[in-house]
Amino acid sequence: MKTSLAALLAAFLLSAVAPVFGASALKQIGEFNVPEANQGVGVDDRYFYAVDNQTIAKYDKKTGKLAGKWQGPKEGPILHLDSALLMDGKIFCAHSNYPDWPMTSSLEIWDAATMLHVGNHSFGINWGSLTWVDFYNGHWWMTFANYDVPYGPDKTPYGHKPMTQMVQFTADFNYVSSWVMPKALLEKFENMSNSGGSWGPDGFLYLSGHDPAELYKMRLPNAGSVLELVETIPMNIRGQGIAWDRSDRGVIYGIIRATARERAAGGSHKVTVFRLADVP
Repeated sequence: MKTSLAALLAAFLLSAVAPVFGASALKQIGEFNVPEANQGVGVDDRYFYAVDNQTIAKYDKKTGKLAGKWQGPKEGPILHLDSALLMDGKIFCAHSNYPDWPMTSSLEIWDAATMLHVGNHSFGINWGSLTWVDFYNGHWWMTFANYDVPYGPDKTPYGHKPMTQMVQFTADFNYVSSWVMPKALLEKFENMSNSGGSWGPDGFLYLSGHDPAELYKMRLPNAGSVLELVETIPMNIRGQGIAWDRSDRGVIYGIIRATARERAAGGSHKVTVFRLADVP
């Protein structure tokens, strides 16, 4: 009887820590040359939206043709846009004053049809630089990044990378909970931080870094405050913003930032498109 109970307990503990699904793979199904795809991307049923620091460009998903653009003034107040979420006919963009100090953040909102800026929600000086936003299960989910690059006062670290937090808010932006990144991801981020995030169709959270060509499948912990890394999936991106296409189950968008050398040779930033498939 003791052996039987021990076996049951071991099986229970294994099920609690093991990934729910098997190994995952992404199949690339599209690629577009998009000069504005420098920070992130959002997607709805007809268009994808490439994000640069002060620009959002709207492209037809089938043809890759430009369908609209918003361009902010160089002097601001919008300075550093990142990932985008499309929901209810609006574009919700993470925004910060990166690399200025002290760090401030806001959620900026556009009408997706007209590409007009229609609202914002300011977080002021709180957790760090807002890099991505999603809305899932009735709550907002956002990462406020901190960095080890020496952009802080007197060339100190810009917030210190381990201080990066994913924060959960109610629909009207009341704080609920927050989590930090596991050490394994912090090491991959080098001096930078978590740049993209989007809840997947399988109920897992997917994150991206600033540079690695990888997608990180995550879940909330049962205890403690550290997000759990379930799986690392190769992805033809260079970090930055990602977005699940909720009109086409299993499809995810990312970007490839062209290097200075590639741009000098006539290359462009790219938007890349993938379909998630389970590996037998």
